[in-house]
Amino acid sequence: MKLMDSKGNVSIEYMLLLGILFLMSLMIATHIYDANELNIAMGAARSGASEGSTINNLAIYPKNSFDIYENEKEELLTTRCLKIVKIEFQNQGYNPNYKRNKIQLKVYATGPLIKPVERNSIGDRINYNVRKSICKSFQTENLSNIFYNPAFSHKYVFTTADVRWV
Repeated sequence: MKLMDSKGNVSIEYMLLLGILFLMSLMIATHIYDANELNIAMGAARSGASEGSTINNLAIYPKNSFDIYENEKEELLTTRCLKIVKIEFQNQGYNPNYKRNKIQLKVYATGPLIKPVERNSIGDRINYNVRKSICKSFQTENLSNIFYNPAFSHKYVFTTADVRWV
């Protein structure tokens, strides 16, 4: 064994092993970073959906919108017991317009709603809060419009599909 040590074979093998381990750790770290960003976004989406479903009677409306709600959608001005069942995401691949991977979120909710118009209004409010929460989590509010549509993270762009009522 001493003869091989004097020729440097053991140190070359040791350095080769360390190099391979270093490359593998870089590949794993990149994957973990991507998964962590998506986990943060999904957590923010859950938080936003929950907020959007519970603030239905606490919203502040402009005068003309409030008049419409008061005359046509009065049920939306009272407290509702809504529940977010689940949130799914679908990776739609790289989007060259945004230079990011596009993720579409779909919220499933349930609650005692009477009219489809009410479902659409509350669904829009839930989706708005989902996108807003994602933007706030990544501090990317300046990249989006006032409706936070689409919402951005550092690597992804998020859109929302219509809320599904189950």
